[in-house]
Order: sequence, then structure tokens, then C-alpha cells
Amino acid sequence: MDPKMQDNLTWWRGGVIYQIYPRSFMDANQDGIGDLAGITEKLDYVASLNVDGIWLSPFFTSPMLDFGYDVSDYRGIDPMFGTLDDFKALLTKAHALGLKVMIDQVISHSSDQHPWFRESRADRTNAKADWYVWADPKPDGTPPNNWLSIFGGPAWTFDSRRRQYYLHNFLTSQPDLNFHHPEVRQAQLDNMRFWLELGVDGFRLDTVNFYFHDVELRDNPPVPAGEAKTLGAPEANPYTWQRHVHDISRPENLDFLRELRALMDELPGTTTVGEIGDDNPLERMAEYTAGGDKLHMAYTFDLLNAPHSPAYLRKVIERFQRLAGDAWPCWATSNHDVERSASRWGQDEDPVAYPKVMLAMLFSLRGSVCLYQGEELGLPEADVPFERIQDPYGKVLWPEFKGRDGCRTPMPWRQDPQGGFSGVEPWLPVEERHLPLAVEVQQADPDSPLNATRALLDFRRTHPALFDGDLSLVDVGEELLGFIRQSDDERLLCVFNLGAKTLSTALPQSGSLLQGHGFVAALDGDVLTLPAYQAAYLKLDR
Repeated sequence: MDPKMQDNLTWWRGGVIYQIYPRSFMDANQDGIGDLAGITEKLDYVASLNVDGIWLSPFFTSPMLDFGYDVSDYRGIDPMFGTLDDFKALLTKAHALGLKVMIDQVISHSSDQHPWFRESRADRTNAKADWYVWADPKPDGTPPNNWLSIFGGPAWTFDSRRRQYYLHNFLTSQPDLNFHHPEVRQAQLDNMRFWLELGVDGFRLDTVNFYFHDVELRDNPPVPAGEAKTLGAPEANPYTWQRHVHDISRPENLDFLRELRALMDELPGTTTVGEIGDDNPLERMAEYTAGGDKLHMAYTFDLLNAPHSPAYLRKVIERFQRLAGDAWPCWATSNHDVERSASRWGQDEDPVAYPKVMLAMLFSLRGSVCLYQGEELGLPEADVPFERIQDPYGKVLWPEFKGRDGCRTPMPWRQDPQGGFSGVEPWLPVEERHLPLAVEVQQADPDSPLNATRALLDFRRTHPALFDGDLSLVDVGEELLGFIRQSDDERLLCVFNLGAKTLSTALPQSGSLLQGHGFVAALDGDVLTLPAYQAAYLKLDR
């Protein structure tokens, strides 16, 4: 967006948000773990990508059993990342560079080391006794129902002090907060207000559809034979064998999202993006972002899974278009929870050309975008040996699922043994295949994925239809993906060849090829020819 648009209170609508995983971005104090000062050091690089803001994964005080997604102090900075002054310095520099700053909020559950849970588990009569989800055993001593943890096993753990089970959708050390309790909701809103008043521009909301549970604790039904399982979890995980109708995505959640939106509206220009893992993710995205009174935007796992054919992408777009109304999506093809897209989607494709056309497609969809660190480099998934695995998810489901460490390895800045990330052995090993793709190498190559990302996002800024225009799919053949983006000022036809052979198609409407995005195509009359892994943008005749 140009500066005038950047200052607009709806900067997020069509904005591109760069996700930073702090542990792995840059290690400034040379202890092998990335930190806030390291992020600040590299903000000039982030701004050079032409993104609009950053999203920081958790840096809060935590025992780090789930690497910050188990919070023990919602207002504290974990010492491994720095101090509150370090965060203020990051915020100041980011804003000086024109970057908005969004931070993770993990409010559905806390660490079992949080003072709230320590008090809650002490007995059944304390002031926070009902701040978490507690339930009596069945008469035979077994858990209250059949709900499962995403990280494997039952979602219930017995506590001998209360002689009750507590709910945890993730690790046993991540007890779920009871959002049916008004004091819990208010406490979390107060925690978010703290960061807003400090100057952050918004929140990424972890597991935003997990806040409420069925108070009757009814069993989840099984997935009927032959029907699709849950997106966002590996098939080796029994969690995918249930329909999650009682443990997540409860209707009460909508009222809380309205309370949260009221808080955000007190500070115009701030925003929210929610993570949705659900049996019906696009429906949930539409429900949670429609009407202008809940989330500003949300993302699902529809582009974070394995299928990537033009037919699949058309299906996702068609389904969202049918459901959306005035809802607003935030699309991502990679993040800290899934295999990197260069491997997940592009395993059998050209390792340099494919990531570029995939990003062109992503940057052209209707909605906002989250771009995960290293995606601009076309990084493949790292191969982390079992003895170096850190992720508890991977330890439980190994070897069928190796966890999330492969997408969390250190960012390669230079082509040296530690990738310029640190001067000591980092918390996860640097992938050798990443070193030839390091930032310093790609900076000097005009045809690199890095420079393609910069060119594409610069091109996006100069075409209003690409960041806030309507989208309509067009028929350009089964092997190509095509759609029209239209705003008040322009109509653009966007066509993508995601495969390894040259393809031609007859244009549905006449137009002229646009330049400045780094891709090549040929137009002969109304016949468009796209070489392998190329994109075309055409200005359509009115």
C-alpha cells in the first residue's frame, strides 16, 4: 500500500503480515536462541520485503514445554527473549519503519505453572476454583468423556488434590481456561488491553475457536467411515477420528468475540487474526469474521495442507466465495505448525521457480496474507534427526509424524555453519540445504525467490485491485488457475501455471499484459501462453 493507504485505519485489509518465530529468527546475545534484540536488528530486512506488518509468535514468560504456547505470565517477557524494554525498542523501530506489530495471544489455555492454575488446583473452594475446566470422574474412575488431546491421548488428566480431571486440548501442562466464567473472560481482555496500551497494533489469536466447551460434557461422535477427517492434524493422530462438535467451536464463542472486538474498537487501527482448526473451517472463518463485530480476519488450514492442484485451489476459493458474504480471510501457505510449502506443495517441482509462482498466487488472492519467515527464500522443510527433536508433538507421534521442528529451524542469513543466526550451536540444527538459500546469497541474485517476493509485493502495492478488490474465478482450463480481481479503478486477470510444462489458454476477456512482477508470458491475440511456473497479470479492457 502507498503511505496514504498505510495510514488508513483498515491497513490490515489486504495487508501482508510477516510471521516471525522469535526462537529461530536472530540470536543477538549468542546463546543459541533467537531473541527480541535479534528481531530488532533485522527489521530493516523485513521492511525491505514490502510487507505491512509483523506477527511475533509468543515471547511471554513460559516453562517452554510447548515453546511459549504455554504461558505462565501473560504480561511478562521470558528472559530468554529479553526484557520489556527490549520489546519497547522493537516496537519503536518497527513503527519508525512503517511496520505494524501484531503479537500472539494464547488465551484458551495457560501453563500449569501459571499462578491462576496453581490456585485453582489447590482445592474446590478457592477464588479461582472454577477458572479452569474441572470435572468429576465417571463412577469407574475414568475421564468424564471421550474428548482427545491434539497432542495425543485423552484431553483429561486426573489431579489428586481435587480428585477431579482437568481439561487440556494440548499438553497435560496446558490446562484449558473456563471461558464460561465471566472473570476469566475479563482477565484475558485486561491482559490484551495491557499490550494494546503499550502500542501493539493487533493480535494473532491462537486456537480462537477453542475458547468454550460444552458444559454438559457430551461425547464427540466418530467421523463416519469414508468422510473427510479434521484439517490441521496429521492422520496418524486419533484426534482426527472424531467430529469435534462439543469440545470446540461452541456458539457461546461468538459473544466473546464481540466483547473482544469492542475492546479493539476502542483503539482504532488495531486488528485481530484468528487461527481456526475445525471440521468445517471455511464456514467457521466466515462466521467469525462476518458482520464487522467479531474478528477482523481469520485463517484456516485449507492452504496449509497437502493438496495444491489448480482444481483444489479453485474448490477452496469457490467454497469461501459461496460462504463469505462480508467475511475477510487471511491466507497462508506456511507457518510454524506445518511442513514448509516448498516441500509440502513443491516436493516434485522446480525448487527455485515453484516457490516464486506459489507466492504470486498467494499474494493475488482476495484477503490478507501471512508470510512465514523463510518462505521468501523458498526454504524446504528441514530434516531434524530424532535425537535433536524438540517438539513434544513430534516425540509422541514419531515416526509417522515428525513434529513441527522442520519448519522452525534457524533463519539462514549467511552461508556459514550456523547460517549467521548465532555464533554458537543453535537450539535446533541449521539445515545444510538452507545455506545456499541464505539471505546474503539471494540478495545478490536478481532471479532469487527473495527478490521475486520484493517485486511481487511492490507490484501488489501499485494495483489496488490486488489488495482490496473483489475476486471471481474464470475458466482458463483444468491445468491453470485464473481469476479476476476488480476494484473501482481497475480489473486484472491473474493466471498461474503451477506446473512444469508450458500451457496456453484462450482468454475469457481481452486485455494487455502488465509488467513489473518478474514473470514472463506471451499474448497472441486472445491466446495466452505461460511457460512452466509462470504467472501473468493482464489489465482487462473495460
